[in-house]
Amino acid sequence: MFVDSHCHLDFPELAADLPHVLEAMRANLVTHALCIGVEMEAWPRVHALAVGHANLYASVGVHPDYTDLPEPTVDLLVARSREPKVVAIGETGLDYYRLEGDLEWQRARFRTHIRAARTSGKPLVIHTRAAAADTLAIMREERASEIGGVMHCFTETWEVAAAALDMGFHISFSGIVTFKNSTALKDVARRTPLEWMLIETDSPYLAPVPHRGKRNQPAWVKHVAEEIARLRDVPVEAIARATSANFFRLFEIDAQAGNL
Repeated sequence: MFVDSHCHLDFPELAADLPHVLEAMRANLVTHALCIGVEMEAWPRVHALAVGHANLYASVGVHPDYTDLPEPTVDLLVARSREPKVVAIGETGLDYYRLEGDLEWQRARFRTHIRAARTSGKPLVIHTRAAAADTLAIMREERASEIGGVMHCFTETWEVAAAALDMGFHISFSGIVTFKNSTALKDVARRTPLEWMLIETDSPYLAPVPHRGKRNQPAWVKHVAEEIARLRDVPVEAIARATSANFFRLFEIDAQAGNL
């Protein structure tokens, strides 16, 4: 059994085909999925997916890439986090890859999410791209270690992973780990302790080999597990078992609730 710890089922590419997406999950033994919030205006759709399906859950947050949006407050994020089946704060973090100029607003938004997580008691879902040093610095300054969470779609070095692990954060691997040129990331997948590892699709993006270039879906998270198993020379069942248990423990979800 597998769990997809990060997907975007409310995005048009998947929402328009939701019955088939959910059936493919069942067929591929993907029992649960976490639907990630990326903006407040669209969040009701994310939450509705979780409430409407026994095996889906939701997070609440505003993605660091999203500009020109009303900034969420700590109080708003905390209030939304108390709604049924909301298990995490995020997706939040820093992304210097696409945006230039003064990004202090992005750092302030990240701090707001960390404070909301600490207030609500819900773990963080952190995105970092081309911003590892600042991401780790703000995590330390805002005492993110007090709540923990996951470094989603991890693509950084082992040194960054080790720093996050030291703060009580899980490392989540996406389809990128299956790409032939992801040599450094494959090393991180070998070295990350199993009890601190998650797997995800980030669908509809980042489809793993052998589906690279296609619209991704939660059913394909098994290919991420298969590659990590190959890298560590263990049965895929060991990766499935550990990453699923980690998911249920981190997000305080009953493993039997909604089990397919």
